[in-house]
Amino acid sequence: MQRKLVERELTQEGPRREAGVGRRRRSVSVNLAESPLTWLHAHGHLEDRLFDAGERLRADYERAQLASSVTMRWDPVRIKTTGDAGLSPGERQIAARRRFDEACSAAGKGLGDILWRVVCAGETLPAAERALAWPARSGKLVLKLALDRVADYYRIA
Repeated sequence: MQRKLVERELTQEGPRREAGVGRRRRSVSVNLAESPLTWLHAHGHLEDRLFDAGERLRADYERAQLASSVTMRWDPVRIKTTGDAGLSPGERQIAARRRFDEACSAAGKGLGDILWRVVCAGETLPAAERALAWPARSGKLVLKLALDRVADYYRIA
């Protein structure tokens, strides 16, 4: 994975996205290409199979252009197409939406929330646990269960 490092001002709330007024006191390098799923995989908390399932789910989420947008966006999503040869861009988007919905359904009732938050929205596990009002350190186990079912859906060995 290619790294996309940027410098951000470090505050008590975390890295600030935009440069503040005046000079910077402390800064941190942030890798914009790294997701919480990638972090878990890099630190040995996720098997390759589960990581691949999460990446397939995220790719379908991006292909289907399900992320919210404040204004109308005309720019196409640039993702390599592998299995959608012969389809128009609109048909590829619809097929990706269908795969995403089916994968979340295959994960089971109640597991789509953690999948969406960590894999698609890029929330960290502690933030997702707080938002879902789950006990601390329970998210990793639930995420693994959900990703295992998604890997079965995508037939990842």
